[in-house]
Amino acid sequence: RWVDVHSPGSKIMPFSVSHEAELQMSETDPTTSSAPPSSAAPHSNRSVSILPKIVQHGYKSLRLIHFFTTGTDEVKCWTIRNGTNAQRAAGTIHSDMERGFICAETMHYRDFHRLGSEAEVTKAGLKAMQGKNYIVEDGDIIFFKFNAAGGSKKKK
Repeated sequence: RWVDVHSPGSKIMPFSVSHEAELQMSETDPTTSSAPPSSAAPHSNRSVSILPKIVQHGYKSLRLIHFFTTGTDEVKCWTIRNGTNAQRAAGTIHSDMERGFICAETMHYRDFHRLGSEAEVTKAGLKAMQGKNYIVEDGDIIFFKFNAAGGSKKKK
């Protein structure tokens, strides 16, 4: 009732710390379960953690999205506000990347997953070079090109 008065339309998610603790304990105890509770079938008798749902709704409420960067041996996930442009997103990684931003080479995770490789995404014409005003989309995989000097000019 308090929510209806003070914040109409807001979501309420029941949460039990003791229940979540029990789920976590059973997840780490090999004698109690062969599969983590979060993977339980929706209509099974097993309890499912609400934590992933809380995180998803929290991100949505705060207008947060993810983008990814990749290296030869790693993938990193970065969190930004929805509506962030490519130059600002680069600054999330390092301020020098924002200052020296040249362009962002982008592809979407959905396309990468569906087609299986960066080469196939490129072949399908789904990889693009974007400028600083490109609005990053949730799930973008981005390779930022930037000038390490940041294009700064020395004052005389």
